[in-house]
Amino acid sequence: MSSEPNRTARLEARIAPDALMIVKRAAEIQGRSVSDFVVAAAQEAASRTIEAAQMIRLSVEDQRAFAEAILNPPAPEAALSRAAKAHRTLIKIAE
Repeated sequence: MSSEPNRTARLEARIAPDALMIVKRAAEIQGRSVSDFVVAAAQEAASRTIEAAQMIRLSVEDQRAFAEAILNPPAPEAALSRAAKAHRTLIKIAE
């Protein structure tokens, strides 16, 4: 049984000759084929991009404000209290 995952999709790209030389050299250094090197590099870059997009970054001031709001939340406003009461009433009826 092969240890490589099934590859069912094909990806094609055009690359400048000088960029291809760099990719080939890097693949050789890692002992990989150009295809394996490019797929691994693309997956790594994609994972970093997704992770960066999902991360919330706050300034120190914003971090303090966030922590303060969690540790000492403001009292709920009237509209929120009414909504919570309506929700409790609705849930009791539905049960």
